Amino acid sequence: MRILVTGGTGDVGRLVVEQLTRADAGVRVVSRRPEGGPSGVETVRGDLAQPETLLPALRGVDRMYLFPCPDTAADIVRLAARAGVGRVVTLSSGAVTTGYDTDFHLPVERAVEASGLEWTHVRPAEFMLNNLWLWGPSIRAERTVREPFPDRTGRPVHERDVADVAVAALLGDGHHGAAYTIYGPDAISCRDRVRAIGAALGEQIRLEVVTPARARDLYLAQGGFAAASADFLTGFRSYSAGTPDPAPVGRPEPPADLPTAEQVTGRPARTFAEWARDHAADFG
Repeated sequence: MRILVTGGTGDVGRLVVEQLTRADAGVRVVSRRPEGGPSGVETVRGDLAQPETLLPALRGVDRMYLFPCPDTAADIVRLAARAGVGRVVTLSSGAVTTGYDTDFHLPVERAVEASGLEWTHVRPAEFMLNNLWLWGPSIRAERTVREPFPDRTGRPVHERDVADVAVAALLGDGHHGAAYTIYGPDAISCRDRVRAIGAALGEQIRLEVVTPARARDLYLAQGGFAAASADFLTGFRSYSAGTPDPAPVGRPEPPADLPTAEQVTGRPARTFAEWARDHAADFG
């Protein structure tokens, strides 16, 4: 068995590669910069934005982990089917389940489903990693978080739980036609996330409550994920065109029975406190 991992240097993809390698599966990574691929793993040059460049990577592949690229997803799965790929596991989003994502992950899912291949969608809720991308710079520089909605709660998911589910679907049986929406095990407010990061660092992190407009300005100035998500995170626009407005700030805590990775893997989902300890060095 040979498995092609697209997005294999990303936050989830690199963990998928790590686990597949540990399971002695044949792994091939496709990357625009193969010189930066994981050590000891076959890496082939290719670009999801240019599907024809994936042809060398698809040769001899049985299964594929698909990073989302909505503009070319239909062409990619068509080439994969023609190359003999039999199973695709898609990195999607919990926003598809809730109806907020209509124009990014959803088109990828539909293209995969229309391909005739075995398919599984992995739909993580909010990533715990988002807190690193949003708060990391100010924590590292000032030991401060500036947050407009400190008491807003969610059930963010550890990226390792996402990878665990993807690997289970790539290697195991019984996952065809499943769309696994996965949350973290506990509802946790932004205020308590800051406390958990401080506990992992052994230091106090100051929480400064700012207006949504001020937070938006800070995110835009920060760049990267923060800038790209600034309008949505601060309530100035919806997740996707044509979807409902962002949920109100004072919404109730998510229900306690939301699915986690445990339903697929049989192992308890990782908590935010575990995630904070795993990433303490990144906040250092």
